[in-house]
Amino acid sequence: MNLSVSLTSGDPIYLQIKEQIKKQIITGLLKEGELLPSIRSLAQTLKISVITTKRAYDELEQEGLVTSVSGKGTFVSEKNKQSIREVKYRQLEEKVKAVIAEGRSLGLKQAEILQLFEIFYGEESEA
Repeated sequence: MNLSVSLTSGDPIYLQIKEQIKKQIITGLLKEGELLPSIRSLAQTLKISVITTKRAYDELEQEGLVTSVSGKGTFVSEKNKQSIREVKYRQLEEKVKAVIAEGRSLGLKQAEILQLFEIFYGEESEA
């Protein structure tokens, strides 16, 4: 697992870690059942606080992407497919919102935006 943190980033360090791990899970770089580095080990590698690393792992666990097993470590969740689908769906929602906002700023009506979706959706299924 390859992670890096930026002290000059506007994002908190725990969030940087969480998002990088989440991305690696979603893209399949980290596989179901794979053991993540221990909280202490990751903190030491990144030269950050153990509390910061724990917060990132706790949030990933709350989202269902990882599972902590007492005495054994933190693993990529086995029931991951539904969690990943949910995360990707939320990301897609945000992109659709952005497209709609852009369309509105151009003065497009709802029917025109829907027509664009229908055109491009049809192209993808033909390819």
